[in-house]
Amino acid sequence: MRANPIEQRVGLTGDGFAPDGTWLHGNLGLERLTAAGLEPVILPRPQEPTYLDEVGTVGSVISFSHAPFRETELRACPDLRHIARFGAGHESIDLDACTAYGVVATNTPEAIRRPLALAGLTLLLALSHNLLNKHRITVEGRWRERGGFRGRGVRDQTLGILGFGNVGAELAELAQPLGLNVIGTNRSGRNAEADRLGVPLVSPGELAERSDFLVLTAALTADSRHMVDAKFLSRMKPTSFLINIGRGGLVDQAALRNALQDETIAGAALDVFDPEPVDPGDPLLGMKNVVLTPHSLCWTADFAEDVTKSVFEAVIDVAQGRRPKHLLNPEAWERDETEVHS
Repeated sequence: MRANPIEQRVGLTGDGFAPDGTWLHGNLGLERLTAAGLEPVILPRPQEPTYLDEVGTVGSVISFSHAPFRETELRACPDLRHIARFGAGHESIDLDACTAYGVVATNTPEAIRRPLALAGLTLLLALSHNLLNKHRITVEGRWRERGGFRGRGVRDQTLGILGFGNVGAELAELAQPLGLNVIGTNRSGRNAEADRLGVPLVSPGELAERSDFLVLTAALTADSRHMVDAKFLSRMKPTSFLINIGRGGLVDQAALRNALQDETIAGAALDVFDPEPVDPGDPLLGMKNVVLTPHSLCWTADFAEDVTKSVFEAVIDVAQGRRPKHLLNPEAWERDETEVHS
């Protein structure tokens, strides 16, 4: 038997590491993998020419960003058995192709639930308190002008959540005690979380019309791409704010720029963009009614600890033949189990 069979090699995509080789979130704790008999391997960044060749030498991959795993990549890596997303979004993974090639895919929705909801609440509070402009006049020595930058506050304001699922429900639970009225929308209509929290689910159009703060937490799909377009924005109140913590592709960014410049809406807060990184010449960067963060607002010590624990558990479970908690394509696991026991 080989000392390091390919099934025990765990590749970590290089986009999770700084140029000096240190992990972006501090101490990764790779000893948890080695203690389980696995061999962690740092892969090149997905953009590098040797990336796919190196993926072909591992049995599982921990994907830190959104490296594509479609039929082309899967065909080139016949020994790959598990793709573990460090996070929740998985729009770059072709789940049907994974199932066809016998590759299981997992993500970490529970670990990211609270950190991402808190990120959304942080941006909401920054907008409601006019934080960015108050910071600006302070550092510019304009103290006496502070009376002209009063924030709106949140009491009796309506928070609309577009994509009322895992993160949306957590955000609603955080927001309700602050005096915010919460409404939401999702693709499947009513759900248990909305019922538990007493959150009315309405149409996307009604959500746009009623929301004072509209937070996007939806997954990016072919149907949801650019669902926030010029028509959607025109239905929002001129006093309303748009907050995107979901995916940049949910918003037609050109339409958003126009809506902000024309004061169709009052402002926006974005942690995600399309494309990423944001173009240094994008007019959004110079707007005074926009708060911007580089798709990392939820990156905290809690986030790193919980997501790392969850993704490592999934990798170890799959390697040791146990069904992981958060399977994205259970058919692949069930097919593999059938083949093992047939």
